Amino acid sequence: MKILVTGGTGFIGSHTCVVLLNHGYDLVIADNLYNSDLSVLDKIETITGKRPEFVLCDVSKAEELEPVFAQHQFDAILHFAGYKAVGESVNVPLKYYRNNLLGTISLAEMAVKYDVKNFIFSSSATVYGENEVPYRETASLMPRSNPYGETKAVSEVILADVVKANPQFRVSLLRYFNPIGAHESGLIGEIPVGIPNNLMPYITQVAKGKREKLSVYGNDYPTVDGTGVRDFIHVVDVAEGHMAALRHMQDGCNAYNLGTGKGTSVLELIETFERVNNISIPYTIADRRPGDLATSYADVTKAQSVLEWTARKNLDDMCRDAWNFEKNQ
Repeated sequence: MKILVTGGTGFIGSHTCVVLLNHGYDLVIADNLYNSDLSVLDKIETITGKRPEFVLCDVSKAEELEPVFAQHQFDAILHFAGYKAVGESVNVPLKYYRNNLLGTISLAEMAVKYDVKNFIFSSSATVYGENEVPYRETASLMPRSNPYGETKAVSEVILADVVKANPQFRVSLLRYFNPIGAHESGLIGEIPVGIPNNLMPYITQVAKGKREKLSVYGNDYPTVDGTGVRDFIHVVDVAEGHMAALRHMQDGCNAYNLGTGKGTSVLELIETFERVNNISIPYTIADRRPGDLATSYADVTKAQSVLEWTARKNLDDMCRDAWNFEKNQ
């Protein structure tokens, strides 16, 4: 199969490229390098022994996508490309709506025009809002608290409507929970631009001395220790979830949760990181952030049964691999 991978040099995209290349897929990466670096291609090649074709391309612009589709006959599209900083999306919502929605629209247009029948979309657990946990794919999408989450939910609606109008078009919506960790080689991982928006990169930067201490936002939630509970999943498990989705494409538009099905509190994650890596992480308790939920974790029954996929790596693996990658930077 020949696969177009948008955002393939990013955090989750690069790990997925490694998994797919190791299983014999032929890849073309389209990326504008907004939040990644071309050196990731060298690292993918070092890990797999294969170098995917790369196209410098803004997927939100149809005129840049057209030559890519005219040159290749793709069997599937994996769409990772998009802005992903929740806080930034609140401050500059139009930037997020323009980029993320036009990216989905342009790719769907090309897929229909060039008869690409399979589309896997990088979605998010943010589409569930304040639904009852564990989140199930059958839940109604709730009002989101930030434009980033809204772009994921609206993209899902757009793709579902395209399927209704084009029955030959098949879509899998993969709703990630909290991907962390890195490839065991230490060559690829998460490199945030500026101040990290996610918990694990902040922890690793504190561990390395790049930042003085970690702020834990809220310790008065109704959870095991008062801190927020999230479903952390190893990025390699997320990557393997994409391969499973490719192998088990279903007719129509279908959503799947990619998580472990288990919640871990912020303090539990910090304690695990300290134990596994034998390093202390200084932190202070700060006020809650607006819009943060007390608890978020997945029901993964559907992915297990339909995709024949289960997350295999544990929290120790996530903390060990994340720190191994950070040390190599």
